[in-house]
Amino acid sequence: MKPIFVQLRCKPGKTYEVADAIYKTELVSELYSTSGDWDLLLKIYIKDSDEIGRFVNEKIASIPGIERSLTTITFTAF
Repeated sequence: MKPIFVQLRCKPGKTYEVADAIYKTELVSELYSTSGDWDLLLKIYIKDSDEIGRFVNEKIASIPGIERSLTTITFTAF
């Protein structure tokens, strides 16, 4: 399993709906609301064999109410 972080910008007034929908998927390890340019921060563990772009696009970014996503791939935890 490899961890990735995904930040989401939601349509105005849709952040809580998006967060609820993401929570119900049971795909994320951690889910936070954030301030600044992004509304939500997700920590997701995906299988080493999964293609990150396809996973994010099909499982996360396709949720209604999301305007934009930013995925960060991690290498080493210190």
